[in-house]
Amino acid sequence: MSQYYDIGDQTLWNPSNGASRLFMSQVSVYQAELGLPSGIGLMRADECQIDPLVFKAFVDALLAWHRGTSHAVMAALSEGFVATVLVLAERAGIEVKWQPTSFPGVGGLKDVQVPTARSSSEAAWAAALQQKSRDLSRFMAV
Repeated sequence: MSQYYDIGDQTLWNPSNGASRLFMSQVSVYQAELGLPSGIGLMRADECQIDPLVFKAFVDALLAWHRGTSHAVMAALSEGFVATVLVLAERAGIEVKWQPTSFPGVGGLKDVQVPTARSSSEAAWAAALQQKSRDLSRFMAV
């Protein structure tokens, strides 16, 4: 059994039910964390539609949040989800904002880790995440 993540008639991903269930649970977590809708609709009859405009805003905010965290555990926990979302965005033809943008939750010291996690350059961070997304894409059936 599998489920379909579509934009219109285009299937972006066709994961197993278990992978889909875990992904949708994480979608809920990050919608709450960001305070934004994801654009990923409800799963109905093993299909869900993605609203590309809402999804783009979510992806851009997720990238800003992920880049802004200096907490190593939070970064590690979110990295796989971020990479998965980037695969979907790429398949949808959505151009994401790799440059730093301000996001309300990023600027403050909401979650601080001592010692602070090392920060990498913007280019190194983007390159590593893009590579992880490309690697993951091979395992995400369409």
